[in-house]
Amino acid sequence: MTRQIKIFDTTLRDGEQSPGCSMNIHEKLEMAKQLELLKVDVIEAGFAIASPGDFASVKEIANIIQDTTVASLARALTKDIDRAWEAVKGAASPRIHTFIATSDLHMKYKLRMSEEEVLKQAVEMVKYANKYCSDVEFSAEDATRSNPQFLYQVLEGVIDAGAKVVNIPDTVGYTTPEEFTNLIKGIKENVPNIDKAVISVHCHDDLGLGVANSLAAAKAGAGQIECALNGIGERAGNAALEEIVMNLNTRRDYYNMSCNVDTTQIYNSSKLLSSITGVAVQPNKAIVGANAFAHESGIHQHGVLANKETYEIMTPASIGLAENTMVLGKHSGKHAFIDRLKSLGYTLDDKTIEEAFENFKELADKKKVVTDKDIEALVYRRNIYIPKMYTFNRFVINAGNSITTTSAVRLMKADGEMIEAITSSVDGPIDASYKAIDQLVGMDFELEDFLINAVTGGTDALGEVNVKIKKDGAIYNGHGVSTDIVEASILAYIGAINNMMYDVSLVDKEG
Repeated sequence: MTRQIKIFDTTLRDGEQSPGCSMNIHEKLEMAKQLELLKVDVIEAGFAIASPGDFASVKEIANIIQDTTVASLARALTKDIDRAWEAVKGAASPRIHTFIATSDLHMKYKLRMSEEEVLKQAVEMVKYANKYCSDVEFSAEDATRSNPQFLYQVLEGVIDAGAKVVNIPDTVGYTTPEEFTNLIKGIKENVPNIDKAVISVHCHDDLGLGVANSLAAAKAGAGQIECALNGIGERAGNAALEEIVMNLNTRRDYYNMSCNVDTTQIYNSSKLLSSITGVAVQPNKAIVGANAFAHESGIHQHGVLANKETYEIMTPASIGLAENTMVLGKHSGKHAFIDRLKSLGYTLDDKTIEEAFENFKELADKKKVVTDKDIEALVYRRNIYIPKMYTFNRFVINAGNSITTTSAVRLMKADGEMIEAITSSVDGPIDASYKAIDQLVGMDFELEDFLINAVTGGTDALGEVNVKIKKDGAIYNGHGVSTDIVEASILAYIGAINNMMYDVSLVDKEG
């Protein structure tokens, strides 16, 4: 009989701490809904005390998610635990996840506390959290660099205090699979009450061993793995959810373990996250990279044509990559469009479908054939999910290699007022357009990142632009798609500005 492993997703907490991966509340809600469709066991929705925006997003996620446990992180402090409970108490299945460091290095230089003080605080704060919530998880930060004997003592104490899950993080990605296996076995052999709690692991990828360490720990007896989509997270990131799940799924003969995750939602989940954050996965990324199921070598192609199992150990369909030959174009109706969405694995509300269909019809007027990748780009046009302070109306470019480029951009404000500005730039139409937008908004922004990607091939391909702008130390993402790359760039820039204004208004509202 296979052993069940719980999947704890921290994309919205540790993942969002990855530089450039911040999300606004609407984007977090969309991601949380997709994680629920993915059927992860736990969604760590954020760090409630970190900011008013984080608190609001955790609370909103807790209120809408029905089939998945929703957790908030909290330091082992009463104020953190109070705030975490206030955020998750509306969840169908709430969890408080509290932590304190247990390594000599962290206790001496970060906490400035003795072993006795750390043990006392860990036990007291788990008891405190347990008064609010029966589902309390405790994490021993930097566990893999902790004194094992002290770690055993802390784990025994917090389990007695009511912790149902004890997490053993490899916080800085330092351990190896063999070392981690021995640590988990040591915990099972030396913590007398360990049978009363689930052992969890949370591995970082600083040495590229996050997934390997997580799977080794599960083999040794861990019952929960903490991970993030696309492996995003602090520094080099977390163990990648899709890699862990597909290892368990593909090599069930070896691991003899399974999980509840719906693997056919993996591709959609990965694509949605990339669209929200503007951070694409590398082409050779395992499972979800563009080349994961591509074969260029003649020998490989011949083998796959004869029998796919010669070079494919899993099928594209197993992660939600559908193969469809039905052509969509300007004469296609809404029913065909909705059917294609369903075949691609998307479950969308009526409003989103309506907006995506309108965008599809506009695109179909420009292209003879609309591909699945085009449809994905339309579905993931993230700027539709937040209130728009500014909406793009039109632009006019005057450019040439012997003249200074000018750009006239017209925007519509939220109150319906049309505003327009004309600026020039020696650096081309996009720079001129961005200067015009800055003038209309009345603010200057620092362009942190600008990424152009062709969604499909051909001269009529959709261009996808992701930008990151910086204002007052905070970074905001924007996303735009169009067959005109200047228009896509303008849409992305306006989207980032709308994200910034929405986040600022949310912080002001929370006070």
